[in-house]
Amino acid sequence: MMPQNPTFPTARGGCQCGAIRFTVSEGPAKAGLCHCRMCQRATGNAFAPLFEVPGARVEWQGETPREWASSNISVRGFCPTCGTPLYLRTGDTIEIMAGCFAPDFPYQPCDQGGIEAKVGWLDQLSHLPAHDTYPDLIAQVVSNQAPEERG
Repeated sequence: MMPQNPTFPTARGGCQCGAIRFTVSEGPAKAGLCHCRMCQRATGNAFAPLFEVPGARVEWQGETPREWASSNISVRGFCPTCGTPLYLRTGDTIEIMAGCFAPDFPYQPCDQGGIEAKVGWLDQLSHLPAHDTYPDLIAQVVSNQAPEERG
């Protein structure tokens, strides 16, 4: 079993368009999944993969994230240019969306919360056929996304 708050290396990431970049300093963190209905709606997805750290360990570069108070205790940060959901902030804690990190970041969830709202079809994913992105489609794509950060 993975420890609840292992030490992670320095991590980098940002939004799709590159207007916002961040660095999270090395240290203990909690990597988890949230299935609650608020996270589903905030991410437009079945769950939110979150990386929880003290806000003081996050350094922002570029544009300042916009925030929206999604509840009386938390705000959600996003890029005002491209709309990428970046984080959930509650008090001095920030939970960064795992998909915003560089692809080589060793994110490994250690728990799941909000399980009362977990969508049933997630349990079937390992049984579905899997394939790479369609080569014919990729050959036509010209990405407007910023280059990926590297750890």
